[in-house]
Parts: sequence; structure tokens; C-alpha cells
Amino acid sequence: MRLISKLPNVGTTIFTVMSQLANDHKAINLGQGFPDFDPDIDLMTKVSQAMMESHNQYPPMAGVPELRNEISLKVKELYGRLYDPNQEVTVTSGATEALMASILAFVHEGDEVVVIEPCYDLYLPAIELAGGRPVVVAMQAPTEQVPRYSIDWQAVRDAITDRSKLLILNFPHNPTGINMQESDLDALEDIVQNTGIFLLGDEVYEHIVFDGQQHLSLATRPALSARSIVISSFGKTYNATGWKVGYCCAPAAMTAEIRKVHQFMVFTVNSPMQVGLANYMKNSRAHLALSSFYQQKRDRLVAGLAGTRFKPLQTQGSFFLLADYSAISDMPEADFARWMTTEHGVGVIPVSAFYQDAAADRSNHQLIRFCFAKRDDTLDTAIARLAKI
Repeated sequence: MRLISKLPNVGTTIFTVMSQLANDHKAINLGQGFPDFDPDIDLMTKVSQAMMESHNQYPPMAGVPELRNEISLKVKELYGRLYDPNQEVTVTSGATEALMASILAFVHEGDEVVVIEPCYDLYLPAIELAGGRPVVVAMQAPTEQVPRYSIDWQAVRDAITDRSKLLILNFPHNPTGINMQESDLDALEDIVQNTGIFLLGDEVYEHIVFDGQQHLSLATRPALSARSIVISSFGKTYNATGWKVGYCCAPAAMTAEIRKVHQFMVFTVNSPMQVGLANYMKNSRAHLALSSFYQQKRDRLVAGLAGTRFKPLQTQGSFFLLADYSAISDMPEADFARWMTTEHGVGVIPVSAFYQDAAADRSNHQLIRFCFAKRDDTLDTAIARLAKI
């Protein structure tokens, strides 16, 4: 009997590896992207109440109707696009399942999927499982003149062929922290207008955007939303990543295909979480205040790094910050991240882990990723350790 792996090049993710390393060495984990504090007590109370009120059996496959309705109302208020909660909104087991179900629903054997790197590590394995072929387009790496990542839209245009089925976009971007501008949406509209390509918008950090900017969802442009799956995450929005509840919005015909996969992947998502979230969402202050909450943490980390040999890059959104360590070491990023964790007690993620070939020179720019979704005392202790390097 011969076992043939469907993902022969996939091992344990860098996030699991670095978190375990941080645990083993009692390091402060600024690597994996999760808060070290609880969600709002009001949200947890509402979930507990839902359990006590007998919301403990299977909910509808597409999600609790009240939650889908609240999602529809929120998206309409923020982005101007009204999704039918019955036919165009689906509650998923985290954004992870929404991404996987969407890719499996739309990508057929031999289809090409355009992916912009550095990218979240789920995209490429999901494409391979669907039988597709990833076509990777690299961002322009930071330089002295432009000290942040940027998208080469001409390279994206050149990557699209008549075999392209899907273009995956992730903004605010993990790991780089850049966000869409109106000019980016203009370029995207121009690129896709005469193609049959679908868009997959991973917008899980939609409510974490800094310096007075607004998140520009694919849902804001009719020409884009007509071909887009827009995905978000309650875990990121409400500081409850372990609950694994997300959702996707898409035109009815596209949603129907996603739900065909969703019903056989997980069937549905746990009831009390959905009911609690639906009740909590009625107060929009929670998601509207998130940007200012995390901007304070971003600014705290940036100010702390000013007293170290690390050079922070500007982040426009997400709860991640990149930092240049070239003044400290010329080690490859993965080696430096391990050294930081084992020798200096601060766990980080190498940005090279978000590239198709993490060991390649073009994937290593002497950058590491910090997560600042942590308590202030956690950040302060980490900064004190970083200052000693």
C-alpha cells in the first residue's frame, strides 16, 4: 500500500513552529497573530446567555438568520453594497474555512490562480488541493526611497491569462500592513474589466486601519463586487480568534457554489457563538472603535522600537508591524527569528515565511513581523528585551 501526499511540500506551519519555540524558551510571543487578552465581557455574556437559552443544536447551514442580517446591515452601512442575507451571506468556521470553501468551489483542475506575495500561507496549499496552479506575483520590496511594500499592478495584469480563474487579494495586508488606496481599486477595475476572472478578497483586518484612513473593500465598487467573494473574521474584529467564526459575502450565484462546499466541509457553525455575535453586533461601537484601540498599540511598539537597533516600517492596517534588522545581523530571516526567540526571549515571524520559496534570496529582505495585539505590559516587557540586543 503506497501513500501519496496531496501536499508533499507542506509541513507544520511557521506559526505553529515559532509559537512552540516561544513556549519552549519562555519567550514573549509577538509572532502568531492572536491577542493575549479576552474579548469584551459583554460579548462573552451574550454567548453564555445563548447557551442557557437553548441555542445548542444545529443552526441553519448558511448561518443563523439574525447574524446574516446583521452582517448585511454592517456591510451596507460601511461600504454601500447591500448583500441579501438569505442568498449572499454565509457564516463560516472562521475566515480559514471561507477561503478554503471559496477556492475549492471556483478552482478546477488546471485553472490558474494569481496570488500576490508575500501572502498568507493558506492560499497556495488550498489552490493545489483544488487542482489549480498558483501564479505568484511578487510585491515590490521596501527600499530606502519607498520604505514599505507596494503592488506592481502591471505585473498583476501580465500574470492574468485566459486560464486565470481567481485573483486573491488581502487588504489590509498580512504581513506587510499595507492597505488599498482608491488608485489601487482603479487599477484593479481596469485590469479585470475584460476578463472572466473572479476576485477573492481576504479582508479580515477590515476594522483595523490607521491614521484616519478608511478600509476600501472590494464591496465599495460595483464593477468589482459583481465578481468578488469578500471574506471577514469575527475572531479578528472581536478579539476572539479561538472561536473560529467568519463569513463571506458574494453575489447569489457565487454564494450558491460556496455553500455547496461549505455544507460538506463543516455543514454549519456553532449556534451559541452565532447568536451571541448577532446580539453583540447591534452595537456598532465595538468594530468602529477597533482602529483607535489598535493604533495605540501600534504607536506604543513603534515608540519602543525607536530605542532599539530595529527599524520599524509603516503599517497602515492589521495588527502587524514589520521591522528591519539589518543593523543587527545579516542572518537569513528564519535563522534570525529563531535566534531572537531562543536567545533574546521575543518570538517573531520571518517575513520570508510568506513567500513561495522561503529560502530564496528574493524572499529575504532582513525583515521580521511583530504582532502588537497584546496587552500593554506584554509589549513593554518585549520592548525592554529588544532594547538589549
